[in-house]
Amino acid sequence: MSLLSELQNRSNHQCELCTSQEKLAIYEIKPVSSGGFDGSILACETCIQQIENPETMDANHWRCLNDAMWSEFSPVKIIAWRMLHRLKKEGWPKDLLEMMYLSDEELAIAKATNEHLDDSEKVIHRDCNGVILEAGDTVVLIKDLKVKGSSMVAKQGTAVRRISLDHENANYIEGKINGTQIVIITEYVKKMADKE
Repeated sequence: MSLLSELQNRSNHQCELCTSQEKLAIYEIKPVSSGGFDGSILACETCIQQIENPETMDANHWRCLNDAMWSEFSPVKIIAWRMLHRLKKEGWPKDLLEMMYLSDEELAIAKATNEHLDDSEKVIHRDCNGVILEAGDTVVLIKDLKVKGSSMVAKQGTAVRRISLDHENANYIEGKINGTQIVIITEYVKKMADKE
């Protein structure tokens, strides 16, 4: 069975956030999800558009989260939590957030975008050229790096895909090289453009 079919069955052929049945598509929970059934939701074009473009948000559309936040499926709860945080200045989302329950693992994924933090709290990660890095980005090593605690050397020019950020230190990111998860200092990487 295809992922689309599985999500349609799970959602009863409607958006898992607002219950619309129009223009449904698979939306992968970025930046840490590997996709699939446990890392995606079925969402309508309106919801996806507003998730990806915060400036187009219509707060009233998201009153649907009052129901969606109680979903039994982790990816739906994660997106509901993120959207409620994005809207918390509206007032009503704060009450919903106080009632909402996410497991530690779900909460870690929900917080991966750092959207829940105020600007003053955000740790900004920058590459060697000062370009801002975000979770899920691909970076390239600009020099050979000896990996502490192993005999491995990560070679210059190696691409590290789907990085994650250290939320406490702007100088550290994490990523996998040859299947090994390592910590990398940001001054030794360059962000790779999407088209590269």
